[in-house]
Amino acid sequence: MLTSLRNPRVKDVVRLRNRRYRDSERRFVIEGRRELACAIAAGFPVQTVFHCEDFYADKNERQLIERLATAGATCEATSSAVFERLSYRHTPDGVIGVAAMPALDLAALPPAPRANSGDGSLWLVVTAIEKPGNLGAMLRSADAAGATGVLLADPVVDVFNPNVIRASVGTLFNVPLAVANDAAAHRWLDERGIRVYVSSPDAAELYTSRDLSGDVALVVGSESAGLDDRWLTIYQGLRIPMAGRGDSLNAATAAALLLFEARRQRGAGVRTPEAPPSGHHHPPV
Repeated sequence: MLTSLRNPRVKDVVRLRNRRYRDSERRFVIEGRRELACAIAAGFPVQTVFHCEDFYADKNERQLIERLATAGATCEATSSAVFERLSYRHTPDGVIGVAAMPALDLAALPPAPRANSGDGSLWLVVTAIEKPGNLGAMLRSADAAGATGVLLADPVVDVFNPNVIRASVGTLFNVPLAVANDAAAHRWLDERGIRVYVSSPDAAELYTSRDLSGDVALVVGSESAGLDDRWLTIYQGLRIPMAGRGDSLNAATAAALLLFEARRQRGAGVRTPEAPPSGHHHPPV
């Protein structure tokens, strides 16, 4: 059992909260039973797992540790004091994993639609996203709506920020994801003949008025700046109607509305809860 707060492995995990250290080491932390369960279900390789029975909510944590060990992770028990030091959360559930960062280039995105995605591919494009909670919520919505993948154009936030993983509730590992600059994102969309619609409060057309079947990308801007002219002048704008006095919606809410309108137009496409997501390349992130 790991009991010393001064152990180098403890210090290493704590340092992985820092983006600069994560980037230099090319590793990140996955905390939580649900998050680690999503990672292992998606075939994502978890290298090391620290666990402490004092924080287990039920027997599912023990079963998860066994599954992670079978999958090749090195599993190590810790004292409660050590685990509290390792944990990023106020109410930990006793399991923390460390994994290598996957490549997030455009080549990692699937060439074909995910299973049950309906007619054609459905992409969420997010530009200059700043807030970890918003990105995590967008990934959760993209997964639920059966999106083919998510493309982050010039993001400010780090994809592997612990708050992104937590807000996504592990769906980060289910949805194919890539990061690119704006110019590369434009080229990728245009070369594949994907119809692109951008969310804009000033657009004339409502988001429910357009056919969102086929190969479609839905673009949402950042909370603070929205979309720049490179997106607004090239692609068709769609407006989400608002009756209140606010001039914009939360970016994650806007993304969810657009994605589920596309999902509605394509049919239910609901997978059974027992079946893990399929049809994407490994690693999904």
